[in-house]
Amino acid sequence: MVENKREPNDYVAQPPWKSPIALSLVLHGAILFFALVGWSWSTPSHEPPPRNISARLIMPEPQAPPAEPAAQPKPQPPAPEPEPEPQPDPEEEARKKAEQQAQEQKRHEDERRKQILLEKKKAEAAAKAEEEARKKAEAEAKAAAQRKAEEERRKAEEAQKAEQERRRKEAEAKAAEEKRKAEEQRRKEEAERKRQEQKERERREAEKRRQERERQQREDQLAALATEAQQEQAAAAQARKEAAAAARARDARMASESEKYEALIRERLSNAWYIPSSAQKGLVTTLEITLLPTGELVSVRITKSSGNSAFDNSALSAVRGVQRFPVPEEQDVFNRYFRTFSIQFDPETL
Repeated sequence: MVENKREPNDYVAQPPWKSPIALSLVLHGAILFFALVGWSWSTPSHEPPPRNISARLIMPEPQAPPAEPAAQPKPQPPAPEPEPEPQPDPEEEARKKAEQQAQEQKRHEDERRKQILLEKKKAEAAAKAEEEARKKAEAEAKAAAQRKAEEERRKAEEAQKAEQERRRKEAEAKAAEEKRKAEEQRRKEEAERKRQEQKERERREAEKRRQERERQQREDQLAALATEAQQEQAAAAQARKEAAAAARARDARMASESEKYEALIRERLSNAWYIPSSAQKGLVTTLEITLLPTGELVSVRITKSSGNSAFDNSALSAVRGVQRFPVPEEQDVFNRYFRTFSIQFDPETL
């Protein structure tokens, strides 16, 4: 099949049924109708079967003028009757028969014309009905298309509204959910803030109680330390006082003891000292003597000479002449007064 393209404005200027295509279809249909009627005129009593008219749209082309309808076969004249045998009044009978045949022919011709007119009217009615049906179908199709478009538009609007409603509900639900979460978060934060504040208050109170306990403990400790220090100071003062008293007593005892042994030592040295004759009045020699706890002499030296060597040597000889010096048995007294001591050799005092 060859597809012909149509121009968009071909059927805009005039109604569709006045287009060359429609006229061509009607003309071809009429030709086909007359051909069928002419072929079947001998059986007019039968109702012609319904015909299906098919047509094909063709583009306007330079068309040949419509073909002339085919010449209808003319009815053959009846064959000449053989001359009848001379019968009684045969002409009359032939004439009557011819008249009957002519009448019959005329009747058939009238019926055929009537049938043609009837078929023509039927064709026109069918074409009109077909045109009306086509228009109706077009109108119904257009109305259906409009209804379909309206229905689709309505469905699209409903779908759009439903989508908008769904989105609105989703947005509301989302906003409500976010609000609920925000409120829940706010409550959690508020509870956490209160819990932290309560915790901070408890910590501060605990810290305050701890500091108060520590302050009280420090005060108690300081009071105890002060009491202890006072007691220690009192004890130390008492100890120092007692020690001083003991020291004074010991010093007094040791001084007394040392005076006793100093006198004994002076007596021994006086007994062992031989003053030279050249010694003059006023000579004094100072010696430093070191002894052992047993009283034995360790060393002796002159710390201050008298200026007279004989006098000094006589003093040294007197010290060395003593075998054992009398010393106290108490070590403290010996160490303090007699381990190393100085003595003046003065003839007036020794």
